[in-house]
Amino acid sequence: MSLIDADIRKAQTLPSRFYTDADLFAEIISVFSSEWHFAAHRSQLSTVMPVDNALREPMILTASDEVRCLSNVCTHRGMLVCNSPDEKRLQCPYHGRTFGLDGTFRNMPEFDEVANFPSPSDDLPSFPLGEWKGLLFNSLSASGFDDFISFVSKRMDFLSVDAFVHDASRHRSYQIDCNWALYVENYLEGFHIPFVHADLHEVLDYSTYRTELFDRGVLQVGIAKEDEACFDLPDDHPDAGQRIAAYYFWLYPGLMLNFYPWGLSVNVVIPEAVDKTRIVYHGFVGNPDALGKGAGGDLDKVEAEDQFIVERVQKGVSSTAYDRGRYSPSKETGPHHFHRMLAESVRREV
Repeated sequence: MSLIDADIRKAQTLPSRFYTDADLFAEIISVFSSEWHFAAHRSQLSTVMPVDNALREPMILTASDEVRCLSNVCTHRGMLVCNSPDEKRLQCPYHGRTFGLDGTFRNMPEFDEVANFPSPSDDLPSFPLGEWKGLLFNSLSASGFDDFISFVSKRMDFLSVDAFVHDASRHRSYQIDCNWALYVENYLEGFHIPFVHADLHEVLDYSTYRTELFDRGVLQVGIAKEDEACFDLPDDHPDAGQRIAAYYFWLYPGLMLNFYPWGLSVNVVIPEAVDKTRIVYHGFVGNPDALGKGAGGDLDKVEAEDQFIVERVQKGVSSTAYDRGRYSPSKETGPHHFHRMLAESVRREV
């Protein structure tokens, strides 16, 4: 029997131990290596760029004849090769071992007498890398990138995302005192908007806010009130004729792609401990004239409001008085979908 009933009308939410049990937390995030994670947009790339996401593996992107995802661990003594986004070549700062931008070993001081050196094991290992419209995604062992991105691609293909430009002023990194799953499930429902986000509620038509479920993900569609910023959709788009203020995509486990008329805001959810989460924001601008307008107008305020909520929910689910709740069948299909995926990822009886 599934921990989360497939019938949302009968289902109970995740048990509180999913947010408080350190061993269960470790088991859940151990399988993240087989998922795709956001790495960068091409407009962010320098010659060498460290990757910051939920994969607990030091990685770098290198840009030369092609973009590659490589290990950031020197094959000599394990030092991190690249320690800032401004480096132009791959030379280990510990003992000077150098590599080409394709990861191949190039040179090492004081190794003239070493037998059978160099060998392929002295090259930097590479990792899977996928790309959609200039957005780069990496993994330790994932496959099937086209399937991973297909739902987003079908809905957002009309946008020239590859022409968007990284806006460093929109970059944020937040430390939050809550379990990563609480942040995700809060994102996955608009139920709380009238109660938590007064300004956002003013620009969205809450009565038409809708959620669409797909394999390994959720889409939420926000409809703009009259005279508020919205997309200019082509006639052949599935939502043609509708005043779409925002497309909020979540891709398992912790990636949010938030499309607004001004461009794209990416939220990367990085679990750090059972009750500690880091959220990294990236902003990519396609239409500067739409900045500051509509649903994507003040993301800092929305983020602060969400953080206030999820940190207090963490305190609540840690209480002896709470274990499980129930779902609203009309408003919480997103969290229900997520909880079913999360429960199924756990191998032991919980």
